[in-house]
Formats: sequence, C-alpha cells, structure tokens
Amino acid sequence: MTGAPAPARGARLQHADLRSPFLPPPDAREQVGLEIESGLVDPRTGRAAPYLGEHGVRTVLETVLAEWGGQPQQDAGRLTGVLLPDGRQITLEHGGQIEYSSTPAASVAAAVTDARATLEHLAQLADRFGLALLPGARLPFDRLDTISWVPMTRGGIMRDFFTRLGEPAGRAPDVMAMSLSTQVTLDYLSAEDFTEKLRMQVAASPVVAALFVNSPLTDGRANGLLSHRSHSWLRMDPRRTGLLPPALRPDVGIDDVIDWALRIPMIYYRTDDGRYHPAPDRPFATLLDQGFDDGSQPTPDHWLSHLSQLWTDVRVRHTLELRAADGPPYQHFAAVPALWTGLSYHAPSRAAAWDLLSRYTQRDHHRAMEALPAQGLRTRLGTEPVHELATELLRLARAGLAARIRAGLEPAHVLDYLDPLDEVLATHRTFAEHCLARWEFDLHQDPGRYVAAYRV
Repeated sequence: MTGAPAPARGARLQHADLRSPFLPPPDAREQVGLEIESGLVDPRTGRAAPYLGEHGVRTVLETVLAEWGGQPQQDAGRLTGVLLPDGRQITLEHGGQIEYSSTPAASVAAAVTDARATLEHLAQLADRFGLALLPGARLPFDRLDTISWVPMTRGGIMRDFFTRLGEPAGRAPDVMAMSLSTQVTLDYLSAEDFTEKLRMQVAASPVVAALFVNSPLTDGRANGLLSHRSHSWLRMDPRRTGLLPPALRPDVGIDDVIDWALRIPMIYYRTDDGRYHPAPDRPFATLLDQGFDDGSQPTPDHWLSHLSQLWTDVRVRHTLELRAADGPPYQHFAAVPALWTGLSYHAPSRAAAWDLLSRYTQRDHHRAMEALPAQGLRTRLGTEPVHELATELLRLARAGLAARIRAGLEPAHVLDYLDPLDEVLATHRTFAEHCLARWEFDLHQDPGRYVAAYRV
C-alpha cells in the first residue's frame, strides 16, 4: 500500500490516508486474480457440511493446513482459513462455503490453470471426508435452517446489523449462508486508467449478470427465478450493494468513490486485541469527526475494513473486483475472467464498450437488475434487449483477448474460454435454463445426480 504513513493512534485520518488504498504502486501491472466460492456438500443430499465434526468444514481446513502448509487464519481461536505459502488462500464464508483466492497471475490462462489445479486438489482432499466441492452461484439444496453457521464473531455482528435494518436487508442471511460466486480482480495503472476501467465495468455489469444467470434452484425446487443469487443481493442493504452510483459518470475518479464510501456506516470494526465490535450506526465520515464510542479514532486499517464491507457489483479498493456474474458451472468458470479481461485490458474494446453502454442511466440499471433474476437474457437495459448488448460485449472481449494473444500475453487457446457464452447467445438458453432442463429430465430431480454432474 502506498501513500502517507499511518497516523498516530488518536490522530484524525486525513484525505491522503483515505486515498492511499486506491493508489496503484509505481510498478503496477495488469494482472488477473480469481476468487471462486464453492459449497462443501454431502454428495448424496447436496446439503452443506457443518463446521464441526469428523466430516465438517473445519476438519477439511485443518487437513489443508497440515498437508499444504501455510498460516492459519482464526477468529476468536477458531480456524476460518489458511494462507498458503505462495499467497493463495483457502477461507470460509459464513455458511461454510469455501473460497479459493488466487495470487495475481500474468494472464487469464495462468489464473485459470492455477485455479483448476487448486480446486481439483481441494476436491480430492474433501472427497476423503465424504464431501463434494460444488461451485456455482448458490447452494441449491439448503435452507437457512439446514445451514451450520461458521462461528465467526463478525458474522454474528453482521446478522444483527441486517436484522435491525429490516426489509431493505431481508435477504442478507440468505446471501451470507448460501451465496456462491466466481469473482475476477483486475488492476488499474493510473487515475485515467481507473476512470476508463471502472465506468465501463459498472456500465457492463447488468449485461454480464444477465448473461451468467445460474442459480435457479432453492431447497431443490425451481420457483421461477434464474438467479436467486442476484435476487437476494438486491435485498442486502442497497446502500452498500449493487450499482456503485458515481461510477456511471464519464469523469468518475477515486475521490468520487471515497465520498460515496464516507456516507455509508461501518458494520463492524476490530480493535488492537483482535476482537470484533459492532460499529456505531453513523456514516464513516461522522466517525472521522466523533470517533468510536470508546473515544478512539478510526485508523487506516479501519478504513480498509470499511471498504471490505461494501459489496457493489464492482468493488473498488487497490484493485477492481468484479462481482456481478453468477458463478457458472465448474467446466465453464474460465468464461468469467476471459470476458472481463478481454473487455478491460484492451483499450479499444474498453472504449467501445463504454461508448455502447454510457447512455444508460442509474434508473435503467436499477430496473434491469430488478428484472434479470427472472428474465435473464430477456431483460432490457433501457429500451435495448440485453441479449443484443451481450452479443456485442462478447465480440469486443474476443477482440481484446486476440490482441493479448498477438502481444504474447496469452496462449491462443484462451479464446476457447468464451465458447460457452457463444452457445448461450446462439441458443438463447442461459446456464440456469440449461440446468433446469437437466434437473427435470436427465438428473430426475435427484440431488445426488445433480452433485455428480456439477461438482469439481
């Protein structure tokens, strides 16, 4: 992290401190990061494994730590993750979902190769405990009353926070306990690069979300939605999720994102003793003036923690984290980084995508995001069918990847990663609709067959 040194405890954070996490280092490069969340499930029932027990999630993590090495990550003495020796991470979400986080890779192909190797190794390890690793966008056979919450201190604080918000956060427990995703992390190299990438990525997010819908089942049943994940995220404190409002401005900059983040309250903060505490219910900007209830002042670490408690479709920190897409089936997960990298890391494709999408308003985006959980590619952004916009974005992404191949940054086969999206657009049948057809016919509505079809 660059910027001013950390102020002494009790000193008020300055604007330079707030900007520091967003400033790329002088040697910044365009790299690709991946985060893939999966369920650890019973292969017969598809239900998520508990945290405790001989066949529990903690036992799997303990084996990862013992056999792969690395540093344990703990919350109040409870194992919640492993930082591997090379920087990769295997961590837990609140409902026991297990997340693989890569180290930055020089190419899409390298990121995909490492993710496949790690996930397949992890799946073999989980199989020794009678568990299957199931990526995607949502745990398909669980309900809130079948989930074993991971005993993370901040998890309890978050659930209390969302409960107090009432209806605007009514689906927050569902997101915390059952949501899965495939997320891509990309870099920006300068203030101008930040503007060009962020505005395009935010403008493209509803189209990408509609293209990737893939969570049609809840508790083993279809009830009319193609993306239960997107539907739930719409109802998890809209102040901090979904559209990043300033990012549709043509000249959006780092200060605009900071100003937006300052208006939103923290959920929790951590003290020097490692304990998590509920944050005061006031905007972070007010915390800068008034401090916490014990009189202490927010530190740079608290600011970083606050930024991690904002889950917009494009999350801005020292990188751009792309979160809009449902996780596709395991065999097609490479389509997500391929699409975003092709659009973001090729200046002509990036500019053309922004030119295509820049006319749509915040209202257009909100309406599209409300419609797409049920309508998928039949959604409209403004007056335009999302299918047509997705077709053009896919063409631009292919052009971007082809340019990277010509420059020697990617192997030729990286273009194949986009082939599943060509099929989605050609057949007008999304991953979710394909899954529903399989569920009704060749899987015979059998959770065991579903897991066998979609596990790693």
